[in-house]
Amino acid sequence: MNRIFKSVSLGLMLTAAPALTVLQTQAVQAQAADPSVAQVQGFYDALTAAMKSGGTAKSRYDRLKPAVDKAFDLPAMTATAIGPGWAALSDADKKALTDAFSRMTIANYAKSFDSYGGEKFTVEPASVTRGSDHFVKSTMKTSGETIAFNYRLHQAGSDWKITDVYLAGNISQMAQKRSDFASTLASGGPQALAKRINALADQMLG
Repeated sequence: MNRIFKSVSLGLMLTAAPALTVLQTQAVQAQAADPSVAQVQGFYDALTAAMKSGGTAKSRYDRLKPAVDKAFDLPAMTATAIGPGWAALSDADKKALTDAFSRMTIANYAKSFDSYGGEKFTVEPASVTRGSDHFVKSTMKTSGETIAFNYRLHQAGSDWKITDVYLAGNISQMAQKRSDFASTLASGGPQALAKRINALADQMLG
């Protein structure tokens, strides 16, 4: 699997089996009661299955697309990545950008999580509420590193959906995307940005 983050030292914790069973049961019950936690866990389950399936980036893309569409509010994420100018765009430009952003998001997961080597995703059993949003903390543990992935979710209809991912725990992916997209949007407009985003997705799937 592609390594983007620096390795961090891992502490070893020995826990008695009965106590571990109780904690696991409590975690499952908490996830069932917290729909935002369940949404993140469901996405991780699909991501792990895609990693285990291996195959090409395109085949993983096809496997992950339904899970990403279900877990992420891709139109809202696109609007955040574009910034204040989003409201003034035409419906056609909004659709083109959302389609391109969605495609790039799925392609990025398909490329970055390309195989399974015993990685374990752990989701904290309770979210943190800030205003109208929920924040869900999680980690991915490998044989040599622990990486924090924290998620921001809002309620979209009857579902809780992800609107931002904080890499390494506190680096907003949407803030990074807005900064990255700004120059192309300013110089070429929404059509140029949609073309660039689709080109990035093509590279990831190539």
